[in-house]
Amino acid sequence: MERSLSPNSIEAYSRDIEKLAQFADSNELKLKPETVTLADLRRFIQWVVELGMIPSSQARILSGIKSFYKYLLMEDMITIDPSELLESPRIQRKLPDTLSFEDIDKIIAAIDLSKPEGPRNKAIIEVLYGCGLRVSELTELRLSNLYLDIEFIKVTGKGNKERLVPIGESAVKALKIYIKELRVHVAPKKGEDDIVFLNRRGTRISRVFIFMIIKELAILAGINKTIGPHTFRHSFATHLVEGGADLRAVQEMLGHESITTTEIYTHLDREYLKSTIIQYHPRN
Repeated sequence: MERSLSPNSIEAYSRDIEKLAQFADSNELKLKPETVTLADLRRFIQWVVELGMIPSSQARILSGIKSFYKYLLMEDMITIDPSELLESPRIQRKLPDTLSFEDIDKIIAAIDLSKPEGPRNKAIIEVLYGCGLRVSELTELRLSNLYLDIEFIKVTGKGNKERLVPIGESAVKALKIYIKELRVHVAPKKGEDDIVFLNRRGTRISRVFIFMIIKELAILAGINKTIGPHTFRHSFATHLVEGGADLRAVQEMLGHESITTTEIYTHLDREYLKSTIIQYHPRN
């Protein structure tokens, strides 16, 4: 509540604490949160590694445990924080998978607009790619936050932070068609009246459902990569940087707290790197 975390973040933190409890149960350790030692937590991390979790997942679990112990310390439930000296695993920075503009065109062309859900699915893809939204931002998008006449939408991102994101002509057109021709015939359930993307039952579409839509469209378009909603966000940012967009503007549109997170997209601009080497390296 104090940090204004989203329900998804709260759920993730809860799962991290549950894993610590599972570790204690599976090793028959009669541990209480206040009796856990640094040695116990190190054994817990080793247990997580043996489960086959990748370094980024290990780091996230560790972050959840550290937050939990900071809370216990703050509430005077413990006097020493056993997680203080725990080291996070080193995480290699992987370059995200992206789609070419041609691939995105193929995916949009694969949508069957004669089916009732066709216009909605087209609007989903156009908004994901056209605005670079996270999947949770898309599922929570509200009609009252659409300013299509001035080509902007208001998005609630991580930590309930709001930002204005420009929306292009194609996405505006797809959204208007979906809202006026399809959504108008769906009766929203109580509390869902303002949600943009609804399923047939009148409730907001789930993240899993969006993954399934994208997976099916990728197969129909003949794209052999494993892609998800975040692939469109990565593609949005990469294509902007390749087109010469200012990195600060891209940071603002993506809702990144730190510019270092946005900087990864400069590594994806291979043509820019190639032309820089050709232009400035003495051997060229």
